[in-house]
Amino acid sequence: MFKTIKELTQLAGPSGYEQPVTSYIKKRADSVADEITVDAIGNVVASLKGNRPGPKLLLTAHMDEVGFIVKKVESNGLLRFEKLGGHDDRILLAQKVTVRSKSGERLGVIGTISAHYKKFDTADKIRDYRQLYIDVGAGSPEEVADLGIEIGDPVTWATTVEHLGSEQTGKIVGKGFDDRAGCAVLLRLLEELQSKNFAGEIIALFAVQEEVGLRGAKVALANLEFDIAVALDTTAVSDTPEDVMDNSLKIGGGAGIKILDASLIAHPAIKDKLVELAKKEDIAYQFEIFTGIGTDAGAVTLANKGAPTGVLSIPSRNAHSPVEVIDLNDLEAVKKLLVSFVKSFNEESEFIF
Repeated sequence: MFKTIKELTQLAGPSGYEQPVTSYIKKRADSVADEITVDAIGNVVASLKGNRPGPKLLLTAHMDEVGFIVKKVESNGLLRFEKLGGHDDRILLAQKVTVRSKSGERLGVIGTISAHYKKFDTADKIRDYRQLYIDVGAGSPEEVADLGIEIGDPVTWATTVEHLGSEQTGKIVGKGFDDRAGCAVLLRLLEELQSKNFAGEIIALFAVQEEVGLRGAKVALANLEFDIAVALDTTAVSDTPEDVMDNSLKIGGGAGIKILDASLIAHPAIKDKLVELAKKEDIAYQFEIFTGIGTDAGAVTLANKGAPTGVLSIPSRNAHSPVEVIDLNDLEAVKKLLVSFVKSFNEESEFIF
């Protein structure tokens, strides 16, 4: 799983510019799916049929990450930028970024004033991102052009995946776990079910543009038919000392079983089945009630006459930052619970409200 996450997260694919991730997922899923399609905006849909009759299960994870886009080139070669997805302006200063140009990836930094200027500044001021800039080492628009950088080029964090502390902690740090971690789980699921020893059909949707309003899922769902659905996504934990935290969701606490978020009230029968299976299989789990987040499940539950929909969440610290942290044990718990869920189906399986 670690290798898959590392390969996925080293790709630069913010919302609307997921081409490298779409290509990777298509190639990876092509050998383990019965059928695979890519639509005009980059959504990948892979289907796998079991060896006996049963329901059609939609499983979805989004492939885009939060990022930026080059908006303007200043006369001194600095780049102004616009956001792609949700960011906290407080963490933007002095961060390394990658500009994905037609000539290749270019390293940049989001600039900040030197510490020596602090006494001349307002100490508690948080600068709006519109006041910030990306420095790619150029001194003029011409030098920016020589680097192959143009207005409209996508920008992502320039961090790689590493073990946090050591391999023994089980935790990893990097960018884009939201939601390449979910994509990794979904790819592993397809690979583990190659025996087709399950009932029904899996429809795996790797969606684009989730971070800008669930747009990719909304497009894909117009062309998909399914009976039940489960979305996979990361979720923000509340186990650190900040005063807004309530310690209701912990990293290392197991798979998150969604009850409620800003986009979805999870279907009670889906939630109950996941809890039943987690207890039966001795899989670590925890409940999630958090209105500060939304997932593609919000779009799914409104499609196809309201198919019963749930969410399995991967606990994460420092979400939407260059140093997101997840626990590989939580990731494994999500994968095991999802496999158990798929294998629990038979021809009579239904989820009644």
